[in-house]
Amino acid sequence: MQNTVVVHLGDGTLLKGTTNNFFPNKEKFHLTVKDTTEIREVPLTNLKAVFFVKDFEGDPNYRERGDAERSGLGKRIEVEFKDGEILLGYSQGYTPNRPGFFVFPADPESNNDRVFVLTAATKSVRFVEQRPAQASSPAAARDAAGQAS
Repeated sequence: MQNTVVVHLGDGTLLKGTTNNFFPNKEKFHLTVKDTTEIREVPLTNLKAVFFVKDFEGDPNYRERGDAERSGLGKRIEVEFKDGEILLGYSQGYTPNRPGFFVFPADPESNNDRVFVLTAATKSVRFVEQRPAQASSPAAARDAAGQAS
């Protein structure tokens, strides 16, 4: 299955493209860079997160809602990355000792289908009961479009 992704490296670099072989239990995957035929090998150790997106453009003015109730996606979670970005969503597979975990966006209208978060890139991860009004970082909205902060 081909996935459209925006890859966030730990140094802030963004890579846009498609992948057919991303697996969270593998050490690397291959990315066909957008608008080229270049295939890059991407090791998970250098990543912040992999955003599986609906399209590369998204809407840079859209502000993600964090107050939507969604069922079947796991527990509500708030992820704070080391760079200060906050990601709100749901996760079924977060365990602190795993290298990474998937987060499904709280907002069903998000340009993100799901996000694979590298645990090493997080400052804090917590399960939340209350519904926040929206993601507390404008970067969360930009990530849906794969735009740099």
